[in-house]
Formats: sequence, structure tokens, C-alpha cells
Amino acid sequence: MSDLLQQITEQARTARRAAMTLAQASTAVKNQALLAMADALLADSARILEANGEDIRRARERGLSEAMIERLTLNEKRISAMAEGIRQVASLPDPVGEVMEGWKRPNGLEILKVRVPLGVIAIIYESRPNVTADAAALCLKSGNAVILRGGSEAFQSNQAITTSLVRAIESAGLPAECVQMVQTTDREAATHLMRLNGLVDCIIPRGGAGLIQTVMQTATVPVIETGVGNCHTYVHEDADLQMASDVAFNAKVQRCSVCNAMETLLVHSAVAERFLPQFAERLKAAGVEIRGCERTRQLVPWAVPATEDDWYTEYLALILAVKVVDSLDEAIAHINHYGSRHSEAIITRSLDAARRFTREVDAACVYVNASTRFTDGFEFGFGAEIGISTQKLHARGPMGLRELTTTKYVVYGDGQVRT
Repeated sequence: MSDLLQQITEQARTARRAAMTLAQASTAVKNQALLAMADALLADSARILEANGEDIRRARERGLSEAMIERLTLNEKRISAMAEGIRQVASLPDPVGEVMEGWKRPNGLEILKVRVPLGVIAIIYESRPNVTADAAALCLKSGNAVILRGGSEAFQSNQAITTSLVRAIESAGLPAECVQMVQTTDREAATHLMRLNGLVDCIIPRGGAGLIQTVMQTATVPVIETGVGNCHTYVHEDADLQMASDVAFNAKVQRCSVCNAMETLLVHSAVAERFLPQFAERLKAAGVEIRGCERTRQLVPWAVPATEDDWYTEYLALILAVKVVDSLDEAIAHINHYGSRHSEAIITRSLDAARRFTREVDAACVYVNASTRFTDGFEFGFGAEIGISTQKLHARGPMGLRELTTTKYVVYGDGQVRT
């Protein structure tokens, strides 16, 4: 066994022991640890920002894109938001031990279906240091130990954040090994982590398509897939066009580097002439490049011709693909063909169109008259999130506390035997 494999295996073993302790911890103790974690982030903000500054400097030297650097960047406001997210997690009901349902069989057996922690969760993620705090908080509250393997571009930031969190966890009397960070940027460490069956219960990748596919193809431990966000907004022929402009602008421009930002705008041909020229000028003033279909470019002459690849692309930048469609059927078909099953929106005053859209579009989150930017654990009231699951097994959409549990059946009898 190589030294690196031995190191990762030992981390997983200590996480397994910590998970057994954490699974039995009371809600009060877990909440005490969470509140201490939030306080620690604020108290250590200067040290965390110093480490983040070093990561940003190195990222620029390496030529990382502005979208990646924006995701990497911390400031006082973002650290405060991280702390507030942890406090919200502390205020939420504890899912562990919840009796989901129960029944009694004719033979007298009483059967209960109860929520329990998954055990040891490994999170493999890129860029965003706030994921470190979110993942630690959600895993701790749901009774799971977590091993964090962030990207090399955020190594110093993640290390500073983890140090603060672990100190707070210990102050509440819980094992320090409840939250661990892989102490190397060597990619082989992540490979070892993905194959520790029996020690790690599941892997959750959070990042771009390349990372997610690598984990899906490499891991032997079960994976909860979090997908990329090729999100659409469809302006229906019966839309309030001012609402459509405001919602679509927010979905694209408010923060373009995240997975719930709009990447493709579909506009019904009946309203395209009234809507697109004005909306395109609004986007242009915000620095957005439009890549349009032929009919879009007739209405917006400065738009760049869209290629087939554009309809599939998660830009994570101020670039928007735009297509004019002739029907709700065409819009739904386009979304189901090109979309990533993340978040899709329709702007309409037609209840029938809204119902069809929500019923027929295949995505984790489907919106009527609202921005896709709301697909987020904090916005959904989960306090924080591990990621947005775009798969259909176990969990789908923003993954909060309940999505980090599984179930067991507890069966009470008084001597029954099966004949």
C-alpha cells in the first residue's frame, strides 16, 4: 500500500469512527457545534481572507478564467453568508430519528420506517470555498462524517475554513474527525477516496462536467450525481413581457458563473418581434453576448450565429443562446433534448401552458414566472446545500438535510416466528 493510499484510508477509518459517535449525538449537541462553527468563521475571517487572497493570486498566475476566479473569491459578505447558512442549518429540524411511517401487521409485528445518517460522505468539489462550510454543516446536522476534497485552486482557503470549523466542533465535545480535509492536491488522493468501499458510503461531486464525469467513471463507491446547469427560460406567447424581461435578465446577469443561471432563452414567435429587440439591448448594456438562431439574428442583427454546440453549452459567463420557437411543444422538446435536467422556467399568464410545462419538462426544478436563480438550498429554506442533484435515484434538486439520510426499518415483535 502506497503512503498516499495509507493516508487516505486512515482518514476514512477515523471518519467511520467519528460517524458512529455523531450518529448518536443529540440535536442539542449538534446545534451547539453548528453555532460555534458559524461564530468561528466570523472570528477567523481575516485569516480566511488572507488565505483566499493567496489562492486568488495563484489562480491568476495559472490563467484561470474570470468565472472560476469569481467562484473562488471570498469577501466579508460571503463569509457572513456562510455563517448565516450554518445558523440556518442549526435552526432546522433534525432529520435523524424521524419516523417516516409506521404500521402493524396482522401477526402483531409493528414496523417503523426511520431516518438514519448515510455514514461517511466524501465531497469532491471545485473552486467555491463556501462549499467547505456548507458541506460540513449539512453533514454534521444529518449525523454524517465528511471528508472534503476541494480543488487545488482553493486549497489554502479550504484549509483555513476547515481549521476554524474543526476547532469549533471539538469545543462542542464532538470528534474532530467529523469534518476532515484531504491534505494534498495530488489527484491520486481523490482516486483512492473514490474506491474506499466499506469505509466511504457515498461520493458527491460538485463542479463542472469534467469533474462529474471523472467521478462517475472512476468511483466504485456509490455516487450521487450533481449536474451541470444548462438552464432555459421560455417566454410564452401569453407572457407578461415586462415580467419576462425582468425574470430572464435576473436569470442571466445577476450571477452568471453559477449552475442555476440561464444559458438559453426561448421566445415564442408571436411575441419575438415585440420582446427580443428591447430585451437584447438591455442585455447588451450589461455586457452579454447573444448567440442566436437565424430568426433571432433578423431581430437582433448584432447577435452572433448560434451553432449546434451552443444549445448544449453551460457558459458560466455573460453569453446567452437565444432561439425563436413556434409553439410550447417546440419549446418543451428543445429543453428536454438539450437541457441538463437542472432548472427550467416558463413565463406565461396561461394556466394551461404552465401546467403542461411543469408536467412535461424533465428537470429537477421547474419554475413558472420566476428566475432559475432560486434553485439553491438557502433559497429553498434548507439553510445550505451539498449540491443540485440532477439524477433520479435517492435525491433530486437542492440537497439539504433529508437528502443526506437514508432509512432503516425497525420492527417490534413479541416472539413472532415465520412459518
